[in-house]
Amino acid sequence: MIRVGLVGAIGYGGRELMRLVSMHPEAKLTAAAELEAGKRIDELLPAFGKLLDVACEPFDADALSKKCDVVFIAVPGTKSMGLGAALRKAGVRTLDMGPDFRLKDTSEFLEYYKTEHTAPELLPDAVYGLVPWYRKQIRDAQFVAVPGCYPISVILPLRPLIGKPIDTSVPVVVDSISGMSGAGRALFEAFHFPEMNENVKAYKLAVHQHTPEIEQELERAFVVQFTPHVGPYNRGILSTITVRLKKEFDVPAAYKRYENEPFVRVLGAGKLAEIRWVRGSNFCDFGWVIDKRTGNLLIVSAIDNLCGGTAGMAIQCMNIMFGLDETTGLRLAGMMP
Repeated sequence: MIRVGLVGAIGYGGRELMRLVSMHPEAKLTAAAELEAGKRIDELLPAFGKLLDVACEPFDADALSKKCDVVFIAVPGTKSMGLGAALRKAGVRTLDMGPDFRLKDTSEFLEYYKTEHTAPELLPDAVYGLVPWYRKQIRDAQFVAVPGCYPISVILPLRPLIGKPIDTSVPVVVDSISGMSGAGRALFEAFHFPEMNENVKAYKLAVHQHTPEIEQELERAFVVQFTPHVGPYNRGILSTITVRLKKEFDVPAAYKRYENEPFVRVLGAGKLAEIRWVRGSNFCDFGWVIDKRTGNLLIVSAIDNLCGGTAGMAIQCMNIMFGLDETTGLRLAGMMP
């Protein structure tokens, strides 16, 4: 049984991780570090009543390393640098579900997160946890940087197209819309019910922090014009990706590499992904249309931002790190209606 620790249990990503761990046949939550130390998880979150028997405790890397085989970090961006450094010093395998160890270039981190990176020495060994592309590295990793939710929805459809006849003189245009849980549980007026009900809005145009992560993991092959939106629903991301072609090519052949991937569903030409088919699951779905009038390849992808975009991918990484079938505890169909 894998003994799991979690730092940041009360946030939406942490809650989703605990939901998955509570169903996992080979893992058990043995420790949770949170500001509200002393309170039981099921007291703070009644959804976990009769499922988890754990009380929150103050963060102590050495104590966690003794109780846990692996520790997940689920805290807001820029808050996990010190936590990750302490956990690695304590010798426990660590998966950070936040953004602090994804970018390899600290100047990009400073530009997009407005904060100096305080643990750059860990970056070379932090494996980017996008399983279909880094499975071998994840197996022996001691530290995994779990990808961002928006990036997963974009990188998975685009990375197989590197080297194809695509016009790179123009940016790849990505329009993504996320449910409100992507903003986290912190209180902001912009996300109050009267502000978001029956509303959709774009935000952080040209400066969103996931842009360099996407371009890094596309091997700098494309410049990406990334525009995120938020809509009045709880979870899920739908991304529409517009790629200018130099000439048409065999798109299904480019995606053959995913045919044995358990959580990537290539829908095919003319079949467009929808959030309702992936909600609550670890799947990424995508399909496409070639617009012969404009010469564009239009790809539509869908993930659940909390599961397939965060906690589910983290659990898949854990399974690989501990020699389990990577689908263990994750064979969940989308929740619909």
